Amino acid sequence: MKQPPNILFIMADDHAAAAISAYKGFLSSFIRTPNIDLLAKEGMLFKNCFVTNSICTPSRASILTGKYSHKNGCRTLNDVFDNTQLTFPKLLQKAGYYTAIIGKWHLKSEPTGFDYYNVLPGQGRYFDPHLIEKGIPWQRGRKESKQYKGYVTDIITDIALEHLKNRPQNKPFCFLVHYKAPHDMWEYDKKHAHLYEDIEIPEPENLFDDYQNRGEAIKRATQKIDMEETLFLHKTQGHQFDNVRAKLSKLPPREQKRRAYQIFIKAYLRCVASIDENVGRLLDYLDEANLAENTIVVYTSDQGVFLGEHGLFDKRFMYEESIRMPLLVRFPKEIEPGSINNDIVLNIDFAETFLDYAGLPIPSEMQGQSLRPLFQGKKPKNWRNSMYYRYWMHRAHFNVAAHYGIRTNRYKLIFYYGLPLDANGAIPEPTPPEWELFDLENDPNEMRNVYHDPAYANIVKQLKTELLHLKVKFDDKDDKYPELIKIRNQIW
Repeated sequence: MKQPPNILFIMADDHAAAAISAYKGFLSSFIRTPNIDLLAKEGMLFKNCFVTNSICTPSRASILTGKYSHKNGCRTLNDVFDNTQLTFPKLLQKAGYYTAIIGKWHLKSEPTGFDYYNVLPGQGRYFDPHLIEKGIPWQRGRKESKQYKGYVTDIITDIALEHLKNRPQNKPFCFLVHYKAPHDMWEYDKKHAHLYEDIEIPEPENLFDDYQNRGEAIKRATQKIDMEETLFLHKTQGHQFDNVRAKLSKLPPREQKRRAYQIFIKAYLRCVASIDENVGRLLDYLDEANLAENTIVVYTSDQGVFLGEHGLFDKRFMYEESIRMPLLVRFPKEIEPGSINNDIVLNIDFAETFLDYAGLPIPSEMQGQSLRPLFQGKKPKNWRNSMYYRYWMHRAHFNVAAHYGIRTNRYKLIFYYGLPLDANGAIPEPTPPEWELFDLENDPNEMRNVYHDPAYANIVKQLKTELLHLKVKFDDKDDKYPELIKIRNQIW
């Protein structure tokens, strides 16, 4: 019997597509990610892969379950993943795959559906991290975890390679290799300390966004590079930046932001350099072991992230940089080398894709679509033309209002409903509701809210109809939130 393909699912944390040279973004003339780029050269690059809730825990839960946050129970960072529910690793394991996850887990409950796991507790540390290995009682994991000496990106790869080499040879494998980097606090390997040292990294076009012609939500948010309380220099590598902050505080505001951006982006890209090196190690092993031909290799991130666009860092907002996930896939048996795909694909599609390749039925509760036809260059007639997004964690951490919205190939409509509802960790104080509409064809940087422009009145009406359709389709109807229904009825 023909063996189904192996799966190597490599996921970084907060890796923006702009920080991968194959995406040819504003950083591409200065950065090089040759190993990640190899997946684009030998496989397919997706330009429009989006997260359905741009924050770590919810995205990871959606990837595992193929379901939106409101269906899998992880709407915020404070939620605990229900590990009894169906996930693609569980189904693959039951079908005879050897399954493993190494690296960042960030779902609080014990990983299930894996023959082997070795995961970071919580966010984990960049240097000399502790990891919890399967076999240690989960409730004692933090106390009894093993400490590894070295840099976390290298260590995760070391463990992954060791267990790839020692896996059962009579089974197909599904390995999830999940890196911590380049999540803040952007602590880079010392060997990369001088990378980009004498270079001025390009700035995004809208680093100095003044938020005119925009709603109030972005003005209230505190994830701004030039705000003292989140200048992030205190987040990068501790007290060693105190003197840098002191120097910056004496500069004019515009120059302060410019200098702060350079420090941030260089630390971030140094973290990315380690990831690219380690992706190369994984790909080299597949070649050496003659596994490349029958292994689906996926590289992605749990969500996008702002790299100074709109003067922001972090994610959460439904803006392009925050919701766009890099996605590069290599599978020589079916994917034409150098392919580029522009269709809307989502993080909830991964589970169904892997089950499809394993020849398994798709559970009715999953809400995505298999990407296999797109890999083959055969877009189905019923492929989605729009996507639904929802961010639940109202005002937590960076004062971003709760919102949901729809993105089509040309337009994006966002409804900031501004209520905590019953979301775990949300801040109780509401914010005024409002709408934003962006014409992505004429305004790809999302600098002008055209919601109140009469020329777009019919577009608004059509998008609201489609948005309600998607809420019904994905069973996110808000019936149990009368306070939200009331606000929606007032300004819909």
